[in-house]
Formats: sequence, structure tokens, C-alpha cells
Amino acid sequence: MANIITRKSVMTLFSSPTCAMSHAARFVLHEKAIVSDIEYYDPNEPPADLLELNPTGTSPTLIERDLVLYDSRIIMEYLDERFPHPPLHQMDPVSRATARMLIKRIDQDWYQLLDEIISSGEKKSAKAKKMLRESILSSAPIFAAKPFFMSDEFSLIDCAIAPLLWRLPSIGIDVSTPNDVITNYAQRIFGRPAFKRSLSEAEKEMAASSK
Repeated sequence: MANIITRKSVMTLFSSPTCAMSHAARFVLHEKAIVSDIEYYDPNEPPADLLELNPTGTSPTLIERDLVLYDSRIIMEYLDERFPHPPLHQMDPVSRATARMLIKRIDQDWYQLLDEIISSGEKKSAKAKKMLRESILSSAPIFAAKPFFMSDEFSLIDCAIAPLLWRLPSIGIDVSTPNDVITNYAQRIFGRPAFKRSLSEAEKEMAASSK
């Protein structure tokens, strides 16, 4: 393992090219302009280097010297603390805790349904699609209230939400509203240079295939 870590002199993120959680970690890397390598791989066939450091082979896995992290949300938090400028979390403890709870809710309420949709067949996923669409639409007032999700400033919450919204058209979910608040929010985030740089080739094709 020591030889592998020595060889990875630059921070390295092992990432699936289609995993939404990995996409969120890549978004943070680019938003902070962190010098790093992103190594795409097939999660069904993890490279030997990765398995030596993380036997589960899960995506994403972040390696920096002798540090190995393999939980997307932990990786995002670490990057924000390790590279504090620009900050993606509020500085006061109450706001930070609130943001963490909100991301946890997003994972539980939206990402679990997304995982179910992706892993199920078309017929089996119909119920999950309906639930996910209705849940997101019910949050339209929140999307409309501020420039970013529950904030006047771009934050880790937006980094967590954006990959999910990006995937909705490709799985047949339309969250447009009469006033387009969710669509407008999504386009603001998708238009950020860091988001564009965070896209893998497979993720770029998701947008093309949904048109």
C-alpha cells in the first residue's frame, strides 16, 4: 500500500463516470479549483490500486497521501475544510449542522429513490419515479425563495442536489412548473463553470439522450 500512496503524489479521486454521489464530489473539487487527478473506473471491475486502498472498491474514493476516504459526503466535507476558500459551508455551528441535516434528508428522501429507479426495471420503477417527482415538486417554494437552495450563497447543499437534478430528464422525470422555479435553479447551477468541468463524458451524454 505504501508504494501506491507514494505514487499518488497528487490528490486522487477514483470515480464512477455515472455515479451521482461521485459527481457531487467532483463538483466540489472543481468548484474549489483543487489540483487533483480524477480516475474514472467501472465499479463492477475496480482497479487493483483502488482495491488495495479500499477493499470495497466503492465510488467515490479519495486518496491524499496516507488518507483514504470513501464516502461522498465525508469527502465533500473534508475538501471544504481542507481547502477553506471559497467556503461552501456556513461558518457558524448552527448553520453548518442545519446544512448537514438537510443533505442527509436529500440523501434519504431523493437519492434513495434515484437509486431504486436506476437499479429497477421500467415497470418496477414507476412508483419510485412518481414519488421522487412529487417530492421535488413539493419543494418548489424552497427553490423559489432564494438564489440557491435555502441560501443566498452557493453551498455544499447545491453540490449535493445538482447531480440528481441533472439525471432527472434521462430517467424520464419532468419537474418543470408553470413558473419554472426548479428549472431556473437547475440551469443556474448547471451553468457554473465548475459544474461543466465536473461532468464525465457519460454524464454529458445523459443530457444529449434526454433531448
